[in-house]
Amino acid sequence: MMAAKIMLKQCQIEFMSAPLSADDDKWSEFMGKFLTASAALAGVLVLSACGSSSVFDRDRPDEFAVSRAAPLIVPPDFALTPPQPGAPRPQDGDTQQQVLEALFGGAAARSAAESAVTRGAGTAEPGIRSSVGDPATNTVNKGSVTRDIIAAPEGDGQNAQAATPQL
Repeated sequence: MMAAKIMLKQCQIEFMSAPLSADDDKWSEFMGKFLTASAALAGVLVLSACGSSSVFDRDRPDEFAVSRAAPLIVPPDFALTPPQPGAPRPQDGDTQQQVLEALFGGAAARSAAESAVTRGAGTAEPGIRSSVGDPATNTVNKGSVTRDIIAAPEGDGQNAQAATPQL
């Protein structure tokens, strides 16, 4: 390693002191020494990686001393019960109920307020969704007042005015 460093220093000194020109023999001599020194340095670095007293030496596990793991065993009890004869299969039944149970853990109990609102609303007509979009369905025309309220510009309300629509 030291020899490579000394050769590199010697090449640098010769390079600095020699006038360089394209037709000068010193240029080719310098390049020859430089390439020789570079090759020697690369060889020293490559061969130093093979040594065991390097800075990069580390403790490695012995790949031949690996022990075998114990084989997998089946636990004696899975806590599974055999199906009862004549009992319904768990995968059969209402699909919607199975989805609710899978997502939310089954039907949750409703609060008293939610139950009261649901009872007060009554039951919906079976075909309500298809009749809502029907042109013959009666709707309430809220007129231009609702449209004006929605389209009103933002403000702090200091200059707000109220007007009664004339029918």
